[in-house]
Amino acid sequence: MSDKQRDTKLVTAGRRKEWTHGIVNPPVYRASTCLFDSYAEMRERVKDPSARHLFYGRKGTPTQWALEDAITELENGEGTMLFPSGVAAVNAAILACVKTGDHILITDSAYDPTRSFANGFLKKMGITTEYYDPTIGANIESLIKDNTAMILVESPGSLTFEVQDLPAISAVAKRHNILIVSDSTWGTPLYFPALELGADISVHACTKYIGGHSDIMLGSATANHRMFKRLRQTAYSLGQTVSADDAALGLRGLRTLGVRLKQHEENALLIAKWLQDHPLIHEVRHPALETSPGHDIWSRDFTGSTGLFSIILKYGDYPDTAHLVDEMKYFKMGFSWGGYESLILPSDPESARSASKWSSPGPLLRLHIGLEDTDDLMKDLEAGLQRYSDAVKP
Repeated sequence: MSDKQRDTKLVTAGRRKEWTHGIVNPPVYRASTCLFDSYAEMRERVKDPSARHLFYGRKGTPTQWALEDAITELENGEGTMLFPSGVAAVNAAILACVKTGDHILITDSAYDPTRSFANGFLKKMGITTEYYDPTIGANIESLIKDNTAMILVESPGSLTFEVQDLPAISAVAKRHNILIVSDSTWGTPLYFPALELGADISVHACTKYIGGHSDIMLGSATANHRMFKRLRQTAYSLGQTVSADDAALGLRGLRTLGVRLKQHEENALLIAKWLQDHPLIHEVRHPALETSPGHDIWSRDFTGSTGLFSIILKYGDYPDTAHLVDEMKYFKMGFSWGGYESLILPSDPESARSASKWSSPGPLLRLHIGLEDTDDLMKDLEAGLQRYSDAVKP
């Protein structure tokens, strides 16, 4: 898809006349009970509750269906299910792929709640999880067992931003009939075509860039033809659903995703390159920088970059970062990202690693670069780094 085609799809996707009824946006259908005009109509709808007709609020209304259709079109998938958070979407996607006795592989750089789900819930189910170095590529074949059922990739990785070689991993998976789930949140459907690169299910925390305004909790999972029915049935069995109001906010955010991402990308790259030359910075982990792990893969597989990256300081420890972050004017501390505001968060990756060693001379801080003026953001960061330098000595 070219940039122009993407921009057009962002405006037109999911706007079927039967959902919009002749207006620009589909109405917000808040519904639990859906009424039937006759016994025959009820029996017809009960026969196939997965069909797109009003059956029961948990099965969706045109508001949810419009967002599902739009994301499916952008992902070039078979179908999409919506979830009340990104974590819910990841976990349901995993559950759609596994059964008791299976062995699964998860990147060592995965989002921490994903690890918690694997180490807790899945372990209770009798599913064994093994973590792998995110830079492993085709060498993942050495970890495949007879009962390996699924590989979870997250590219780039949480906090440390290694870019994974999804096509190479996918080639191995296909030889062994193994499913791939991709947490594709950083790249969004616009910049990372996970299904085309070999994933069976592509997951997004729509709370982040798709929502774009830090005011909804929302997740999506889009599957290929091989996996969509299993994903849908898993979501139905778990009772996963989202409100019509959140779906409507997701649709609203989606329409401006293209223009917002371009500004996030421009702002973040400018600041990342500026930070590379700062005397206090040991390393900037931004996939679009040549010095970042997996940059060559990012250049091949991604069509753009977004506003989230990390910096590593040359010295000090995590409690010392209070000198930097406590008096920031524009960068605020908070979990999540993808909204219009800039965020900064000290984050230690070491405790969430088991297959690959993490070490750094100083603390890591994750930055989300928002839509503020970059001069203001750089002044804010410069002041914070100066406070740190004044208070903490190597």
